[in-house]
Amino acid sequence: MIKNLLFDLGGVIMDLDRDRCVRAFEKLGMRDADDFLGVYGQKGAFLALESGEIDADEFHRRVRPLIDCEGVTDAEIDEAFNQFLVGIPVHRLESLRELHRDYGVYLLSNTNPIMINSRIAEEFRKEGREMRDYFDGIVTSYEARCCKPAKGIFDYAVETCGLVLEETLFFDDSQANVDAARSYGFKAVLVKPGDEFTALLEHFDE
Repeated sequence: MIKNLLFDLGGVIMDLDRDRCVRAFEKLGMRDADDFLGVYGQKGAFLALESGEIDADEFHRRVRPLIDCEGVTDAEIDEAFNQFLVGIPVHRLESLRELHRDYGVYLLSNTNPIMINSRIAEEFRKEGREMRDYFDGIVTSYEARCCKPAKGIFDYAVETCGLVLEETLFFDDSQANVDAARSYGFKAVLVKPGDEFTALLEHFDE
């Protein structure tokens, strides 16, 4: 019996646009932006930030030499990075609140402190609430110091949120992450482009 719902953020709750982010960094003068910014994972300083190896200040220091433009500010770097995030449709926030009546609702996201403390936080305020109001627990890769699909971040979620594997359904837009979750004992559903997690839950066959 499913008692808990564990959600990825990007591609499940929040819409993304990787190409827009790449273009924003290219406009700043960044070399090889397309290589650093993967659809499901980052490289270099971007990965180090997401995995908690470095903080935002160190990220800015490492990224600045990659940009062929003197005087670029931290704020400009952050703004370009946030172009990855399109936004959260209000109906998905409403769905999270409705699901909260019957399930434990949790978040498990590969993300970073720059995004989560700026654009992501802003998107969750569309209904006048805070991000934490929608979830019983929030697990981020930079706090867990480990990124999906590695087992470590799933173990961290189980430990910090008190999840029971067999009672938890995981939603992610990456097949690799879904396959990994299943191999660790979770029930899991792939969210494809155009899918809504509420519809997938309605048709989920245990």
